[in-house]
Amino acid sequence: MNIVLLESLSISNDTLQKYIKNLEEKGHKFTFYERNDDVNLQIERAKDADILMLANMPLKGEVIKACKNLKYINIAFTGVDHVDVKTAGEMGIKLSNASGYSNDSVAELTICLMLSLLRNIPQVDARCRAGKTKEGLVGCELKGKTIGIIGTGAIGMTVAKLCHAFGCKIVAYNGFSNKENSDLITYLPLKEMLEISDIVTLHCPLTEKSKNLINKETLSFMKKSAILINAARGGVVDTEALADSLNNGKISGAGIDVFETEPPLDINHPLLKTPNTIVTPHIAFATKESMEKRAEIVFENINQFLAGNHINKV
Repeated sequence: MNIVLLESLSISNDTLQKYIKNLEEKGHKFTFYERNDDVNLQIERAKDADILMLANMPLKGEVIKACKNLKYINIAFTGVDHVDVKTAGEMGIKLSNASGYSNDSVAELTICLMLSLLRNIPQVDARCRAGKTKEGLVGCELKGKTIGIIGTGAIGMTVAKLCHAFGCKIVAYNGFSNKENSDLITYLPLKEMLEISDIVTLHCPLTEKSKNLINKETLSFMKKSAILINAARGGVVDTEALADSLNNGKISGAGIDVFETEPPLDINHPLLKTPNTIVTPHIAFATKESMEKRAEIVFENINQFLAGNHINKV
């Protein structure tokens, strides 16, 4: 099989070479490239591949269609909305993802954003560096807060457990599953959940059902003192509506790791100008530990596919 990796997996060269050696010893060819979003260059690199590997770079249908031998796309990411899954399916190409590799890293960043916003960390850091005090910037504790979770898959459940350890009450939107209430989580309709939550955190995939779920109307249900965290997908939130809510004090703050486009962002992006907003350039998934776990998953995906098994199906 001709295996092509279209972008870095953010692991050491020694680790990558270990995986490559294992495949080459079995008679397969492995070629890897640094990321380039030029479609024509992607086609040139991928056109003879039997197996394509990528992380979160966009993979358009025209690239997939140009790969006449392509049998399998191995996506080193949890979300797959950056890949033209429809075209791949029409061509009979199998797909896998790396679901589960970043559960802990995303959940930990979510807690980090919550705590940083509640304790005014960016503001008091700037005050301290300017030789000033905390005057007027006394923060709040996470303990005792009601956390509203949208999306209680593996990541959302990990966030729920961490928040529970802090002494929070956990509620969740009941629109994505038929999960029953438990000692940990109470499921509610969206409006009711938003109305009672001190912090709303997003952990759902981007689908037709979730696109712009957080919009002008749903933001209006939230408390003025509430905080929104998005470490899911940018398209779940209407950016303009969120910016308006923040600028006009309709909600208290936001921690945003994902946007409607991948960073780098235009410096005039509305969420770069809003008050009490912490923005990060899509880092939730990216830790040393998660990158190593991701590599382990995606190379096992390939080993299983070559053995006639299809795991981590998309």
